[in-house]
Amino acid sequence: MKRSPGMTYMSTLAGYWYTADEAELRRELRQYLDASGETRDDRVGALILPHAGYQFSGAVAAHGARVVEGRSFSRVIVMGPTHRVPMRNMIAVPDASSYQTILGQLPIDEQFVERLRRYPLFRTVPGAMPGEHSIEIEFPLLQVALGTFQLVPLVVGQLDDAAVREAADCLLAELDSNTLVVASTDFTHYGPRFDYVPFVTNVAENLRKLDLGAFEFIQRRDPNGFRRYIERTGATICGRDPVAVLLAMLPPEAEVRLLKYDTSGQITGDWDNSVSYVAAAIRVRWSPKPLRYPVEKEPAVHTASEVLQIPADDRAALLSLARKTIEFYFAHRRKPTAAELGIKITPAMRQIAGAFVTLHKHGELRGCIGEIFPTRALYEAVMDHALNAAFKDYRFPPLAESELNECDIEISALSEPVEVPSSDHIELGRHGIVLQKGSRSAVFLPQVAPEQGWDLPTTLTHLALKAGLGPDDWRQGCRFYVFEAVVFGESKHATK
Repeated sequence: MKRSPGMTYMSTLAGYWYTADEAELRRELRQYLDASGETRDDRVGALILPHAGYQFSGAVAAHGARVVEGRSFSRVIVMGPTHRVPMRNMIAVPDASSYQTILGQLPIDEQFVERLRRYPLFRTVPGAMPGEHSIEIEFPLLQVALGTFQLVPLVVGQLDDAAVREAADCLLAELDSNTLVVASTDFTHYGPRFDYVPFVTNVAENLRKLDLGAFEFIQRRDPNGFRRYIERTGATICGRDPVAVLLAMLPPEAEVRLLKYDTSGQITGDWDNSVSYVAAAIRVRWSPKPLRYPVEKEPAVHTASEVLQIPADDRAALLSLARKTIEFYFAHRRKPTAAELGIKITPAMRQIAGAFVTLHKHGELRGCIGEIFPTRALYEAVMDHALNAAFKDYRFPPLAESELNECDIEISALSEPVEVPSSDHIELGRHGIVLQKGSRSAVFLPQVAPEQGWDLPTTLTHLALKAGLGPDDWRQGCRFYVFEAVVFGESKHATK
């Protein structure tokens, strides 16, 4: 697979998740570390740290960083959950040689990453790595505690039990005894903001009981028990998968110690919505183990139906949401909220996914705009792109109010794009295609080529032209990403 040698990821959290002033940030993190009261423990080989803004979780996270402060590791693996990109049974690896924070540049252990790429679970996933706060929030704190180190950032997707075990075995086969492994997670997200209100009285006490109930399974080094506890209680622990991978890596003699527990409710006094934070240290000496899994792989592309579960009622609701959003704009000249439209947002509609909204008028295209790389809830993308397709598709004049009743609406919910080694791996009719060459790129939805009657070379020629390239520029030096779509609409123009 093609790489981007010398590329540096730029962390964008400064000024949002913490101060953008380098000296002030160093002072703040130094204060957290000193105030923790923890002492260095050379037997610690793994940490569990929270990943909220430093004003909320920095003091908790510092308890963990303090116990490894001043040590020199061959590498530091930071595993965090994906918050933006759906990645079923996948772990995203970096496609760069370094990560830049406002405290300096961290070199990525490229040799270690290349070894991970041999395993089917580990791959480059566009949009998954830069900007993922669950990993990037840990970097400045670790920079202050450890100085410069070789970094292995991993963004962990939605894993089933078998994938958790496989990921643990793959990592164990590659690390050495001087590796630090960090699992990044916040614990329970409580309150209506997070759609999780299992109790309304004694919130602080009940949260502590719920969170520490989950931590009991961590102390037992029991990944399956940990996951079953979350399923049973509904506890909204965002980093359940990276924590489970870490637990599955631990040998029987590993010792897990809770260092600090706190909540944003305790910090701010707001118990209507609260997030819980845990710092834990694990005494473990990593010992490489032979791997039972094959190292050769073909690129795997997950079907949209494997990743996106959208029942018929939710499809109808999304189509209604798109139409009512346009109607509301005609009446009020602004974008509505879902609540203003009287539409209940279900878990399926909250899935993180790319989406396109297409308008047809009497069977002819009248507007189509969307986003390929998933960064937000499906319903949010649908609302925005309903308006964009109606009013901002440069190929057409803005939709007139009198036209709306003559139009039908189609929604394409997209699986995450996956890079393939060459155009030979593209299946027309099944795959949408993203072509990238230098700074230029273009995309076709899966239905474009069949609707036009194009073969693959013709499709790629048109895609290259759409990107502003020459008609044959797709033949050399391009990167190709493929994705699939769940397509549904108001009329015969939709594909079921």
